Amino acid sequence: MHWPVKSYMKHKKKIPVKRRFWRRRLCLAALAACSVVLVYLAYRWNVIPHKSYDSAVFGIENFKSSQDRDKDGVDDQTDILESARAYTATNPRYRSSYYEGGYPDDGYGVCTDVVAFALLGAGYDLMELVDGDIALHPEDYDVEEADPNIDFRRVRNLQVWLKHNAISLTTDLTEIEEWQGGDIVVFSRHIGVVSDQRNKKGIPFVIHSANPVQLRYEEDILETWGEIVGHYRISR
Repeated sequence: MHWPVKSYMKHKKKIPVKRRFWRRRLCLAALAACSVVLVYLAYRWNVIPHKSYDSAVFGIENFKSSQDRDKDGVDDQTDILESARAYTATNPRYRSSYYEGGYPDDGYGVCTDVVAFALLGAGYDLMELVDGDIALHPEDYDVEEADPNIDFRRVRNLQVWLKHNAISLTTDLTEIEEWQGGDIVVFSRHIGVVSDQRNKKGIPFVIHSANPVQLRYEEDILETWGEIVGHYRISR
């Protein structure tokens, strides 16, 4: 059987050259727009590493605490910062689970564990400290029945403990010199340790754990994560 090719070609509607030109332009523009969006998302999700700067670039001196709780020769502020980095260097996978003994021991964890291990490395056992504070101020905590294994791993409880026991600092990001590596930042439903690395505006990165597909733990998210409800320093 032979198809009527000539007849088909005779009646096939030809697209004008000008229209074909604009179709190509529109396709190229759509591809370019998609590329821009993909690059933005890659940057936003830290697939592309954000460039960081030392505090000295902005004339900011790194804060050193006058205290050394665990007497290891490293001041508390520096100890908290480096302990946060040491914990995230183990690449903890994000998952919320209950642990007897409180501290995760299986390579998993959540945002509060970054803070807990950071403070533990400086000599502050949050499991014990939060449990003790709940006993003293039960009315301030949203806890029906105290459980030391989990209470210190909840953002809301850490916010209350920090209000009671840490130095409260500014939440204004324009005051960049007031934000120091080793500080603790609390968002409405998230928490992390402030880094001593900063973006091009001088706003520090945050060391945190946020989701199962996170590529890096030290990220430029302080401006974009959400409402900042607290900024604290553990010791003077």
